[in-house]
Amino acid sequence: MIISKQVEFSASHICRSTLLSDAENESVYGAAANPLSHGHNYLVDVAIEGTPDPVTGMILDLKLLKEILEAKVLHVYDHRLINREVDSFAHKVPTVENIAIDIWNRLVAEIPPPATLQSVRVHETRELFAEYRGEA
Repeated sequence: MIISKQVEFSASHICRSTLLSDAENESVYGAAANPLSHGHNYLVDVAIEGTPDPVTGMILDLKLLKEILEAKVLHVYDHRLINREVDSFAHKVPTVENIAIDIWNRLVAEIPPPATLQSVRVHETRELFAEYRGEA
């Protein structure tokens, strides 16, 4: 069984690689390469897999999941300029793909067994999202 919880945060980012020239960054990232940044209202879907406990009927205490998401996602990302305020992105481009991986890495060890983290899906816009399921 899989249960999912969604959280939302607002953040800005700059999609520019130090390995590319200004022209190359603009070609690759378009308007997202704006050095002054741009923002999104991100939606994050976190899926937890497990078997419901025979006593509680739950895979995981949802209050605990809410606390984990507040501490490990919202506190880190909400109202931040990701490139400058989230340590993971000091030298990495904060694309939606990399944000999904970073959130996975922040959560995977926090989910208490026997439940497991199944996936992290980050919606940058209504039309664009990335889903990460850990390393294969």
